[in-house]
Amino acid sequence: MFERFKKKKTEAVFAPVDGHFVALPDVADPVFAQKMMGEGFGIQPTSAEIYAPIQGTVTTIFQTKHAIGLTGNSGSEVLIHIGLDTVELNGEPFEVHVKEGQSVDETTLLVTADFEKVRAAGKAEVVLTLFTNGGESFDSLNKNQVKHQETLR
Repeated sequence: MFERFKKKKTEAVFAPVDGHFVALPDVADPVFAQKMMGEGFGIQPTSAEIYAPIQGTVTTIFQTKHAIGLTGNSGSEVLIHIGLDTVELNGEPFEVHVKEGQSVDETTLLVTADFEKVRAAGKAEVVLTLFTNGGESFDSLNKNQVKHQETLR
């Protein structure tokens, strides 16, 4: 009966891509900046390889390849969203390297993104990590440059 009030087990969170850390309120899309999709963070990428930010399982790969859903080993639901409004690109700049049901960890390459194509289409290339079923804020995380697999929490 009181399951919802129990503190969730905290799991490690890793940077999914090399780049510049962006607090969610600073993301140039109000849906994400106002945390309508959940807590999380963005990274302005400096590389094309996007890795799993948690240890868990791939639950969803969007047909347009711009987003992947993961479920962490302790129950966190995480959405990796690549770029802003990139759903309109119909998967063209993204190569997915995983499949639904696959176990992943911070060393698992999820997607390779062609960010030149994303920019050429006039889209922002920020990579978002969103905890869609709740979680603690990353807004006060004192980071600037991050490397994939770097522990953020």
